[in-house]
Amino acid sequence: MGPDFFQSLRRQGLAIALCFAATSTVAEPQHGIAMYGDPALPPDFVSLPYANPNAPKGGRIVTGETGGFDSLNPHILKGTTPWQLRYLSYESLMGRSWDEPFTLYGLLAESIEVGPNREWAEFTLRPEAAFSDGAPVTVEDVMWSYETLGTEGHPRYHGTWNQVARMEQTGPRSVRFTFSEPNRELALLIGMRPILKKAQWDGKVFGESGLDTIPIATAPYVIDDFEAGRFVSLRRNPDYWGRDLPFMAGQANVDEIRMEFYGDGSVMFEAFKAGQLTAMREFNVEKWDTQYDFPAVTQGDVVKSVIPHQRPSGITGFVMNTRSKIFADWRVRDAMLHAFNFEYVNETMTGSQQPRISSYFSNSVLAMDHGPATGRVKEFLQPFADELLPGAIEGYTLPEGDGSERNRRNIARAMDLLAKAGWTVQDGTMKNADGAPFTFDILLQQAGGEEQAIIDIFARSLKRLGITPRITVVDSAQYNERTNSYDFDMTYMRRGLSLSPGNEQRLYWGSEEADAPGGRNLMGMKSAAADAMIDRLLTSESREDFLAAAKALDRVLTTGRYVIPIYQWNISRIAHVKELKFPENIPMYGDWIGWNPDVWWYEEN
Repeated sequence: MGPDFFQSLRRQGLAIALCFAATSTVAEPQHGIAMYGDPALPPDFVSLPYANPNAPKGGRIVTGETGGFDSLNPHILKGTTPWQLRYLSYESLMGRSWDEPFTLYGLLAESIEVGPNREWAEFTLRPEAAFSDGAPVTVEDVMWSYETLGTEGHPRYHGTWNQVARMEQTGPRSVRFTFSEPNRELALLIGMRPILKKAQWDGKVFGESGLDTIPIATAPYVIDDFEAGRFVSLRRNPDYWGRDLPFMAGQANVDEIRMEFYGDGSVMFEAFKAGQLTAMREFNVEKWDTQYDFPAVTQGDVVKSVIPHQRPSGITGFVMNTRSKIFADWRVRDAMLHAFNFEYVNETMTGSQQPRISSYFSNSVLAMDHGPATGRVKEFLQPFADELLPGAIEGYTLPEGDGSERNRRNIARAMDLLAKAGWTVQDGTMKNADGAPFTFDILLQQAGGEEQAIIDIFARSLKRLGITPRITVVDSAQYNERTNSYDFDMTYMRRGLSLSPGNEQRLYWGSEEADAPGGRNLMGMKSAAADAMIDRLLTSESREDFLAAAKALDRVLTTGRYVIPIYQWNISRIAHVKELKFPENIPMYGDWIGWNPDVWWYEEN
């Protein structure tokens, strides 16, 4: 460790001391909080800018999912839950606006106060806040929820909770969280945890619950009916406590949100064509162009809507597990990137109509530049020059094939990389010096038709290298069990990223999370450079430094060669019945969590 590291530690220690020395300064309650600067909306705003406060109430939206579920508790590691429940069935102290990079407005809390350096955050509950059974939300419920989620809940909640030095009730309706380290984002993150009813869980083991307990929460929707693995129906609560809040104006408009589950995507599509579903997202542009011509579309009963957005591409593709000896060597991972014939895959799957993900934050202002690092980005990366992989500072671009199925140039490059890593073709099979064949397990989930089709193409490319992978397809329960224990060599991964990356980056790529069971760091990466860039994201006090830290992190991740990226969805395609409407003003995040179905409505023509 060089002197820069210890100087950084000393600066951090000084910052912590200054933070706590300033806690006596008087703070003012605010209606909202932004990561940088002030919230865009004033205290007397009437609705979110992308919501229609005059939207009618009624109707239903029915969507499809592949796979199944065996739990209704989305806040624990055990079981498989419909992913929408985490967002539709619960509320938090603050609610997010998807038309700003990272801004929260009061929801269950009427106000937020923070220390001068955001070393603490205090929330005051609205007196009218209530659970769906009519019981008021109390500070006791809030404190129990935070502690339970932070200790017994899903690991995604543990990181923030571990940075809370103290939680205390400061008034009849107020609770304060004091943080253990300088981190500007914590004041926002702590306001986004779901609030549960403590009394409901008396005598029950929270972490073991499944279908036996329908959680009581405060959201506009409650679970009305379900059949394990088949469907879940959410009904709008007519007595919802927050129906008159400006934040909720134009939200929660439909009476029923129903999720139907199918064995695979083709069956689900047929169900949509038959009218069993009322809305469907399509990720395949070729299918969108060629198969959405069934009678309901041509007659105008189903509308095809294209929704733009300004958010990062995130990373979607096939992740290589560096815990596995076969992928510990970056040259082997680089060989896989060269062997993956993206141009041919894209032509086969989408007619070459979708652009490739070129980095984790591509399609946004946070994306790395593909030339050499300059300015603050280079300054941030330079202390780690000895550990960074080729391209991080010099500049990097993903391998590009010639579009042919044989992909000769990249296959030859993959051969060279494997040879440098100790693998050569012997009697038609790629082997190491001991004669052990190069093989690995690709784990896929049932109903992942597109991923399986792509892997079949990839397997044919690998065959040209003398490599025959094992392709294992399992049901959703087995898949979750195996990925939670990192029992795979390669698997499909998608990580959506926002315009305000923060603490979740530690969960995705942080060294401390690499060995945590059920974690999100599927590649198992442990990079001091990535950890340092994440720390800079969390402590940046200027937009300039924040952008530089994001671009630098993007370089570290992309040049780490951890994921074979496929195509990105820089627009969203949603087919829906003509009665389902959405506002003309699209938020900057586009079709993101909190937009559909939150601000959609059903209107008979």
